[in-house]
Amino acid sequence: MKTKYTALVGFAFLLLLGFACSVKRFIPDDEFLHTGAALTLESESEISDIKEVTEEVEDLLRPKPNKKILGMYIGLWAHYKGAKEKPGFINRFINKKIGEEPVYFSGVNLRGTEELILNRLENRGFFYSITNAEVSRKGKFASVAYSVKLSGPYLMDSLIVDRDSMEVDSEIIELLKDTKLTRGTRFDLSKLNTERVRIEDALKNKGYYNFNDEYLIFEADTNQGDSTRTFNLYLRFKNSVPKSGIIPYRVDQINVFPNYSIDEKAELIDTVTINGKNFIQGQLVFRPELLDDYILIEKDGLYHPGKSKLSSNRLSSIGNYRFVNLRYEEMEADDTLGYLKANIYLSPMKKRSLRAELQGISKSNNFAGPALNLIYRNRNLFYGGETLNISGKFAYEFQVGRGAVEGLNSVELGLNADLIYPRVIFFTPIKERFSYSVPKTKISLGTALLDRGGLYRLNTFSGNYGYFWNVNRYVYHEINPVSINVVNLTKTSNEFEAILDANPFLRNSFQQQFIAGMNYTFNFNKLVDRFRTHGVFVGVGIDLAGSGFKAASKIIGSAEGEFLGMPFAHYAKADLDLRYYLRLNTQHTIATRFLAGVGKPLGNSVSLPYVKQFFAGGPNSIRAFRIRSLGPGTYRPEVFNQASFFDQAGDIRLEGNLEYRFPIISVLKGAAFLDAGNLWLMNENEALPGGKFSSSWWDELAVGTGVGLRVDIEFFVIRFDLATPLRIPYLPENERWVSGFDVGSKSWRRDNLIFNFAIGFPF
Repeated sequence: MKTKYTALVGFAFLLLLGFACSVKRFIPDDEFLHTGAALTLESESEISDIKEVTEEVEDLLRPKPNKKILGMYIGLWAHYKGAKEKPGFINRFINKKIGEEPVYFSGVNLRGTEELILNRLENRGFFYSITNAEVSRKGKFASVAYSVKLSGPYLMDSLIVDRDSMEVDSEIIELLKDTKLTRGTRFDLSKLNTERVRIEDALKNKGYYNFNDEYLIFEADTNQGDSTRTFNLYLRFKNSVPKSGIIPYRVDQINVFPNYSIDEKAELIDTVTINGKNFIQGQLVFRPELLDDYILIEKDGLYHPGKSKLSSNRLSSIGNYRFVNLRYEEMEADDTLGYLKANIYLSPMKKRSLRAELQGISKSNNFAGPALNLIYRNRNLFYGGETLNISGKFAYEFQVGRGAVEGLNSVELGLNADLIYPRVIFFTPIKERFSYSVPKTKISLGTALLDRGGLYRLNTFSGNYGYFWNVNRYVYHEINPVSINVVNLTKTSNEFEAILDANPFLRNSFQQQFIAGMNYTFNFNKLVDRFRTHGVFVGVGIDLAGSGFKAASKIIGSAEGEFLGMPFAHYAKADLDLRYYLRLNTQHTIATRFLAGVGKPLGNSVSLPYVKQFFAGGPNSIRAFRIRSLGPGTYRPEVFNQASFFDQAGDIRLEGNLEYRFPIISVLKGAAFLDAGNLWLMNENEALPGGKFSSSWWDELAVGTGVGLRVDIEFFVIRFDLATPLRIPYLPENERWVSGFDVGSKSWRRDNLIFNFAIGFPF
């Protein structure tokens, strides 16, 4: 079997190797294939940004040669095969998907490229440089080497403003105190353009509504009367600048239309003025005194584009408006000051909506089943942007095929209600000071019933009160000072009682009926910019419970670890989620993730509540192991059954993931990944030998690898991953690394090839 596979791999390699050589016979007799251009820059003096200059000039080298993959012209070969007189269906298909037009040396314009190089270097301050191009031909291939001898750069001696008696001149002189165009700066056209834009932005923030950077012009004077390469830089206005472009503007009127619609009847519209803002609406849609807090622009204040943008962002963040449109109209102006009318048009969303979601769930532990979600939403409930969300859930999971855990199924029913206020609700008035967005207050109540395959029935009641907000487009905070869960375990079967008797820690985790405390979440997310080369995500979660109940139980004289006769959970828990994306280009990405979590039972608690414990394995974890089938530590159930399903949880988690994502065809993407990690217990548990965290934790890591296919349709991703373990922590120490892959064995494939199906990326 191995000999057969080796022969196939060797044949495939020779076939691909033939691609590289076969393109030569397709090249016309009077043509040479262009294989690229090289660039060498020489300078007598040291250039601080020589790398940046070199990269900029290299980008001018045209045309770009055909791409090579592992030294082979795969795309070019596909083009030639598809361009034959009778190419056939397969050749036409391959050409359409990956074919590349040939780039011949006859299309290289040496003189034109040299002129582009000299022009770009002059823009960078290197005047009178010298270029040379040398062509190299070998067989049917040709390349060119450009060498450039840089002249000494021109350096700025002084920056002078041609001024008049206008106020804007004084503003510009003040702004130039922070300029980067200082004495000794090399002439650089891009820096001059950047400085003009900086001045424009600063002047607009000072009220110059119509100012444009094109009104400014830089002039360089190199006639210094000596042989030094220096110049004086002059900044002045162009001759054709309109008067309206160089005077500041003041906001004279602010009109807000909270229910902007072509259907609103003009004769019913009423106006309410608050803090200089006119709120114009017929039927009351939004209470003006509340809407006023979202608008940062002020009557009689100077025009400020930053405040205008932030006002629009804050109004949009309410979640009640489909469109937010802020328009300025110019009014009469005098010689020194202009006036603006600000009109804010707000188009509400539909007040009520009902959505039904039917889902099909499939998991790597051979569980599948349908789920139905019903979501009712009522926007602007009390005419202050409040949103009421009521959601109901029904889900049923059952085991399909033959699996390690037999006879296990579950029914889940849930009902949740969220009331979200787009402002801070506190027992004393709080004036928020966040300019980017307004903190929101969220009050949640919920109940859920989980019937796990006749083993037990778990009723859960939850309540939360907290706040969430965005500091900017990257930073998110959420804090719930009140978080309560009441868990009631009912109708346990004899089988489940036997499971709990065998594992006292597990019984304790189910008996902690009160979970009350506070939690906090922080996210720093720069993965949202899809074209950012380096994407970073940092997530931190802190969960504290039981301290308040412990203090209250002492006051009222309750038994240790109980409140009003019911045991409560006492613990501290923290999570860390670090992600880094290296986007090689728009299609190829290396994605990494590191997860760490620890939960410390406190006081009378010996373990975390079951619903707060960590689990490992599955489509969003270590994919070479099935859901909840890994850990803690080196623990290995004697048999995989209903008991082991509940045992494999922990108080500590460490996990790392590495994934390379690449395109295949159209919406079909591919991935290759490597996962590692495990779970551990904080305290020793005799029922789970080998589960306690120790100094040799690194020797208890599970490692898996695999490949995946993703159907990526805009914002919806269907994911298929096939993984296999490389290191199995519950095997003897010298046998944990997998030594062979017997793909031809049916039993090996059943035990070692894990298929995962999921919606969305794993991280």
